[in-house]
Amino acid sequence: MDHTKINISKLNLYYGRQQILKDINAGIPEKKITVILGPSGCGKTSLLRCMNRLTDLHPQARLTGNILINGKDILNTTDDITSIRKMMGLLAQRPYPLPMNIYNNIAYGLRISGRMNKRMLNKRVEHYLRQVSLWDEVKDRLRDPAVALSIGQQQRLCLARGLAVDPQIILADEPTSALDPLSSQAIEEKFNELKENYSIVIVTHILRQARRLADHVIFMYMGEVIEQGPADAFFENPKLEKTKLYLRGMFY
Repeated sequence: MDHTKINISKLNLYYGRQQILKDINAGIPEKKITVILGPSGCGKTSLLRCMNRLTDLHPQARLTGNILINGKDILNTTDDITSIRKMMGLLAQRPYPLPMNIYNNIAYGLRISGRMNKRMLNKRVEHYLRQVSLWDEVKDRLRDPAVALSIGQQQRLCLARGLAVDPQIILADEPTSALDPLSSQAIEEKFNELKENYSIVIVTHILRQARRLADHVIFMYMGEVIEQGPADAFFENPKLEKTKLYLRGMFY
């Protein structure tokens, strides 16, 4: 039986008077790829943002319920939010490299973790760039601005930057939506390698991508979890009519 890394129970999210998420109950297994699937506007990204408390940035946002990571409730805690977010690397739809050179995009996270030794920094920067298969492409231009990289390279750099803070979980919100097919394939292959060491949660509305990547699926519609479970069972033998209609492309 899979160990559950994140356990979400009775989660509700409101922005002002509008309810975005409705009584969400879901489990994210450890060291697997969980895909949150569903049509645009169904609450996928909102659920992802709850997991690392990015909803705290919105004064009108209100959360009820529980999100347990390793058995500890991150919504009802006195722990520092920064320490909660450090457990999770976040990959957005579009890459947002820091306004500095390639080297410092990785070294920044290492320095704020207290790692200041130059020789050690060099080794760790190389390690994380190799982890995302970027080292050979950038090793001779580490002092170039990160924005000089292609979009696909920038996304891999942002993934490396996220890994450099030693997270346990990778959260990815439509991580290939701005990328060309080759760059998308490179990111997908990287996720399949990284799941040996990380629990990965990917938001997508692309069925083909979900089929390629998912070990576990959470299907959402109109702010609710409709169906969830192991990917094989979800795609081959969905239980609910709404899931069957979605998988047949009857609504988007």
